[in-house]
Formats: sequence, C-alpha cells, structure tokens
Amino acid sequence: MTEQLYLEDSTVDEFEATVERTVSDDRVVLDRTHFYPEGGGQPADHGTISTEDGREWQVVDVQKHDGIHHYLEPGDGVDGDELPEAGTTVTGELDWERRDSHMRYHTAQHLLSALLLEEYDAETTGNQVRSHKATLDCAYERFHDDELEHVEARMNELVEQARPVEWYVLDRETAEAELDPERTRLSLLPDSITEIRIVEIGGVDEEPFDRTACAGTHVSNTEEIGAVTVTGRETKGSEEERITFELD
Repeated sequence: MTEQLYLEDSTVDEFEATVERTVSDDRVVLDRTHFYPEGGGQPADHGTISTEDGREWQVVDVQKHDGIHHYLEPGDGVDGDELPEAGTTVTGELDWERRDSHMRYHTAQHLLSALLLEEYDAETTGNQVRSHKATLDCAYERFHDDELEHVEARMNELVEQARPVEWYVLDRETAEAELDPERTRLSLLPDSITEIRIVEIGGVDEEPFDRTACAGTHVSNTEEIGAVTVTGRETKGSEEERITFELD
C-alpha cells in the first residue's frame, strides 16, 4: 500500500518517490505520496510528476484503490501516452493553491459541524469541499436568516480565536469510548479499521471544541481559514438543510 505521507504532514508541496507500477495507460502507483486522494468530501490534489531527464506529467486525479492511483496526462517533454516506468524515481509537486484552499475549507467544515451540533443539535449528514466554496448537509428542519447570521458570526469568532488544529491516531476501542458518537459516526466504519485518525480543534480549559475521525488534510490553526461568509441555504429533503459558505 502506498505510504500516505499527507496524513502526517499536510504542509509539504514537493517530494520524491519511486514508481511501483503502472495501471492501464493513464496512471501510476507510487511507493509514497503527498497527493491526497479524493475522499471524505475533499477533492483530490492536482499537480505534476516529473523525472530527472525532464519528462513531466500532469496529475489530474488521485484515487485510492489497491494503492493510491495517480492519473496522469502528458505534459512538457512527454511523447504520446508513455508513462514513467516501474522503478523510476520521480518528483511530485502539488498545486499548492488548490491544496491550501481545500485544507482551509475542510477545517472550516469541521468548525461548522461542531457548531451546528452544539448550538442547534444538527448532526452533519454530508459535506463537499471545493476550492472556492463548501457545502454542509445537516439534520435540521430549516435555518432562518437570523440563525444563518448567528452561525456566520460565531464561525468568524472561532477563526479569530486562532484555535490550534492537531491530528493523531487512537485505537478504535479508545476512540469509541471517549469520542462523541454523533460527531464521529465511528459505527459507519468497517470493523477492519482498528486505528482511527483524529482531527482535534482546541477549545477552552483544555476541552476540545471539536474532535472527530477524519483522514483529510487541514490547516494547523483556525486563523489560517480566513473570513467566513455564509452564502445561502436550501432544503435537501425532510428535515435536512444544506448550508453553503465561502472563505476570503
């Protein structure tokens, strides 16, 4: 399985790896990667993979299968559909503007999920991060304008408080015993997953504001999120609402 370097350090934008194998005529599997594969409402990273002899491919998608598959399109110095051969050392470089935006939005989504659960008893049922906006679905009958204004104000308070964001691994038994089941939804994870990656946003008096299972990438401090603007809401079914927000 590809070593998932992005789980440890989300600040790296360039790295070296070895091609383990090619798949079909459009993708490679590396032995290690900082490219995030699509999942958990967060899109895949984009960027480039290049070799020492000057060949370069555009990374246009990343998906987790039997290893992490990097989907490539020919770039500068590449003829036809030729891919880097197994055993080749390559340099991966992330589209950092895209990754940074995804990290900011994903961390903001965690803040919003925790806020809605705490103040409105509205459990998150889905979310989708983009590079220019994000949506969050939650179990709530309907948000009114004054509530959305309050949510936006509280989100910006939490951002300005510069709360630390950390991630670490807990064994499943500990996670199930100590974490809020409504927030983590650990019951939805296969029993085969015995170690849980936790993302924690600092709170007051040592009690975290949010602590939930997540394999995505995040900023290290809420201040890095920037100003939050709630841009709208819509009904998504019986007692389910969707909130859309953007970051400056």
